[in-house]
Amino acid sequence: MDRRAFIGMMGASVLAVPLAAETQTAVARIGCLLGAAREQTSLLVKAFEDGLRDLGYVPGRNVMIEYRFADGKLERLPQLAQDLVRLKVDVIVTGSNVHVIAAKQATTTIPIVMVYVADPVGAGLVANVSHPGGNVTGLSQDVSAEIPGKRLALLKELVPKLSRVAVLATQPPLAATLKALEAAARTLGMTVVRFDARGPGDLEGVFAAVTRARSDALVVLGGPAHFNMRTQVAQLALRHRLPSISGITEDVEAGGLMSYGASLSDQWRRAAVYVDKILKGAQPGDLPVEQPTKFELVINLKTAKALGLTIPQTLLLQANQVIQ
Repeated sequence: MDRRAFIGMMGASVLAVPLAAETQTAVARIGCLLGAAREQTSLLVKAFEDGLRDLGYVPGRNVMIEYRFADGKLERLPQLAQDLVRLKVDVIVTGSNVHVIAAKQATTTIPIVMVYVADPVGAGLVANVSHPGGNVTGLSQDVSAEIPGKRLALLKELVPKLSRVAVLATQPPLAATLKALEAAARTLGMTVVRFDARGPGDLEGVFAAVTRARSDALVVLGGPAHFNMRTQVAQLALRHRLPSISGITEDVEAGGLMSYGASLSDQWRRAAVYVDKILKGAQPGDLPVEQPTKFELVINLKTAKALGLTIPQTLLLQANQVIQ
């Protein structure tokens, strides 16, 4: 072999090495669509990335995450979803119904992992929970009709003379949820009155109306708009001397009194498992939708003290977490 041919052969082999290495270390790209601002969702982002790390994915090394935040302006979600589609991400992870609808309208081919949707079948997001079909799967927040009633019972245990409860809705609530609350209220000798707040600007007026209605306590219904203003809701409940209960731990961490339900952070961590399966070749339509099985009672003792309430020992014994 002459010298020129030898050099050419060696050069070709050297070039082949990095090409092979690049093929072996191909980086997956995940799109993450959130309705709240970055600072409002830091706990959820951390939970999701922790879940990915548990499965061997290191953001910035073997996986890239393209975040899109609507900053509380949910009308921006369709455009943000389209941005992720244009980037040709491998999978889109997003939260509740309004998020998933925006993502699903943007693509019928890129897999979508939902994190806390309500009634995914009734909303037309999946065909059924055991075999979703299409490009959407993930986790729902659906719970039995007993859960809303359980929240009212916990409030009653804390405030035995409770008779009139305000229900704060930040998005149109499920008819089944309202029906369950009304049925439980009748059993417990209480009445519930619904108040709607679509954004932070509504809250002052809504809480004034709640006070005028002589409500004794507050049940907070979740939703993407609520998550963005959970701290404000907690502060207003305290200012108006209203014991409150909601469905997510993060509300209590923001200063709310009590919560009973699944943790959104746990849901986001679990979403990483779906992402892992999809990146390894699973079809979203074949992955069953999960419903929460773990419900926790969380109590904020600092808020209780500020409200002048003593938490009964029976409640403290039931609590999975007590925030001092």
